[in-house]
Amino acid sequence: MHDPADPAYQLALRCHTLADLAEAASHSGQEVSMRGIVAEMEEAALLTPSPSLHIGLRHARAVLADGVRAESLHVASLAADLSHHPLARARAQLAYGRWLRRHHRVADSRPPLRAARDIFDTLGALPWGERARQELRASGESGEPRVREASDRLTPQELQIALLVAEGLTNKEISQRLYVSHRTIGTHLYRIFPKLGITSRSEVRAALSRPDGTPDAVT
Repeated sequence: MHDPADPAYQLALRCHTLADLAEAASHSGQEVSMRGIVAEMEEAALLTPSPSLHIGLRHARAVLADGVRAESLHVASLAADLSHHPLARARAQLAYGRWLRRHHRVADSRPPLRAARDIFDTLGALPWGERARQELRASGESGEPRVREASDRLTPQELQIALLVAEGLTNKEISQRLYVSHRTIGTHLYRIFPKLGITSRSEVRAALSRPDGTPDAVT
């Protein structure tokens, strides 16, 4: 994909593969050749604001770096605005936690590894979540799943709708934002409420922050 002479060469898709290729290179001793690709893509980055390209470059620089530069590059990768790219953020946290653990900073490695695990779990990215757990176990932590939250009972689309309800949006406003009918939103809420142990939309915000998805005790 990165070789113009290869039939699979795809200029537009190169930016989406940087993080994966960099991690593969770091695990297979191909760092030198991968750094050449990164240098080439850095030139392209001067001409485009593509978020995927810049996120991929930051991730690649961090995982390919060695010596004292590595940590500053991991920190820079996480300092970028990844609020709209949760999977990329979790991968950056996993990479940083792995680097810390392998440089014998075991206690420091656990917070980013836990954060990565939690995001992967929320996104339903099970293989990635297991990778984070493996790193946590290697750090001496059990790596057991985090305390089950109410949101874990919802599908990704249900969670998205529930979060918008928690922000105070009406069914009509949510339907316009998600490009579905307001009837579809109502159908989802019909399924969401029992999963959260509630009966009205005014209870959604509190339910999402409650462990186990169980209703508050009546006093």
